[in-house]
Amino acid sequence: MSKVTVHRNGVIETEIEFVNTDATLLNSLQKNSVDMLYHCKEGFCGACRCKLKSGSISYINEPLAFVRKGEILTCCSVPNEDIEIEIL
Repeated sequence: MSKVTVHRNGVIETEIEFVNTDATLLNSLQKNSVDMLYHCKEGFCGACRCKLKSGSISYINEPLAFVRKGEILTCCSVPNEDIEIEIL
């Protein structure tokens, strides 16, 4: 289990626990009622892009959407440790 701290507009919105049965960070966020954009759920479109403020993630499959340095796609990633993200 990893703790995921979610920031929005520079303020902590919530903290959730990621468990391996959630499969992806996006699934965990949705299960915990965190409102965020998404579309393809496969790493193609980039709609679920957010900033990784601290910690590290691994990609289940490499995203095809453009991801800037310091950004991640929640639809195809899992946290390696406790992380903090900023929803754009």
